[in-house]
Amino acid sequence: MILRKKTSWFISVILILTLTAACSSGNGGNQGSASTAQPSPSASATEKPQEKVTLKFFTGKVETVDLINELIAKFEADNPNIKVEQEYQKDASNVIKVKFASGDIPDITTVYAQDYVDQGKYLDLSNEPFWSRVLPAIKELNTDIKSGKQYRVATNVTMAGIFYNKKVFEELGLKEAHTWAEFKNNLQSIKDKKPDMTPMFLAGKDSWTLGHLIEFMAHGVIKQKFGVADARAAFINNEADKLQFDAQGGGIETFAGRLMELKEAGLINGDALTATYDNQKEAFVTGKSALFSQGMWVLGDLLALNPDIAGDIGFSPFPAIVDGTQPVTLSAEDSVYAIAAESKHPEEAKKFLEFLFQPDNLKAYSEFLKSPPAFTDVSADWGPLKDQAAAALEAGVNIAFTDTPSGFSGDDAGRMVQELLASKYKTSVEFASAYKEAWDKAWNATNK
Repeated sequence: MILRKKTSWFISVILILTLTAACSSGNGGNQGSASTAQPSPSASATEKPQEKVTLKFFTGKVETVDLINELIAKFEADNPNIKVEQEYQKDASNVIKVKFASGDIPDITTVYAQDYVDQGKYLDLSNEPFWSRVLPAIKELNTDIKSGKQYRVATNVTMAGIFYNKKVFEELGLKEAHTWAEFKNNLQSIKDKKPDMTPMFLAGKDSWTLGHLIEFMAHGVIKQKFGVADARAAFINNEADKLQFDAQGGGIETFAGRLMELKEAGLINGDALTATYDNQKEAFVTGKSALFSQGMWVLGDLLALNPDIAGDIGFSPFPAIVDGTQPVTLSAEDSVYAIAAESKHPEEAKKFLEFLFQPDNLKAYSEFLKSPPAFTDVSADWGPLKDQAAAALEAGVNIAFTDTPSGFSGDDAGRMVQELLASKYKTSVEFASAYKEAWDKAWNATNK
């Protein structure tokens, strides 16, 4: 029986964001009086200057690189003894494996995987004071289900679904699709009535975008069946009886078949294997494509490319790919940060995170990324899709991100989808079997 476990907390987030956040009072009533205060010791004339520390910050989040560099400059101006070096890698999930293996360990990273938690790669952040400011549901999603501790913190809430051109839908009399038949019919109508427009645009050269199709649509079948907590446990523990990756009619096999349907019918771009994430955004804002799959993190870029398109952007759940199941909407933590357990400068790393978590900085970050803040003392005008985001949450089962083995990242899954589009697999069943084999191999390698 399919469980529709709605994350009503996210609706509360939308409501919270429309109210004026109350000011935090973290310095409450324990101040010493002037008569009892002890004078600060004066610095010794012979005291050595404080040693300059360099923090390595490793990220795979391309959208925020420039903004983080601006925040780093502000932080360094206030903390001249600390330098922060940001490194971005497109395939960050795999690059960090090399860094951990070679000893080139970042102090702070946005890359997080259960395997690395199990190996003790991250610092325990459970007792940090900022948790009192974080939405309880986001804290829960950042809690390791094995230890009950928090090794990462998310600054924002995000969603993912189908972005579509509302003007085109209104012109053609189309409605948001909740079933696969409705979804495919919409794409076919666009192809028939607007032959110069790509119905659905895939950015296949950037493999992570295809990996998300697996994570949200294919894995969505599992996530809605078992609910957030049980599904997370199933992925983390590789519970084959629940995952059923190679089952005929299961999420993976059906997804592969559905994607090939779109390719064979000419409902996706012909250059799906070579088109980039930038191509995807550009095609949408210029009216060359009608819809695409993506997360709220893309919204800021879309509006930067074409501010006039704000009123034409629609957002809906992913359609149900297996008959009899429900549409799904990603509703989860976004922009996570972890400190490496082997960092030589953990206190300085915490200080940098404390700076990033200041309300003014989180407000700027949320408004730049067009993503709701996960901190309750931050009020941000994060974008034009608040109402549609709430509607998508109501229309689809709310799912979380997938906890994947470190040896089988979203990029790795995306590369398998690239191979599917390149006709490496003769059938969808063969693809599902290969997917299960790759997942099991990665999981077994880290759970010996």
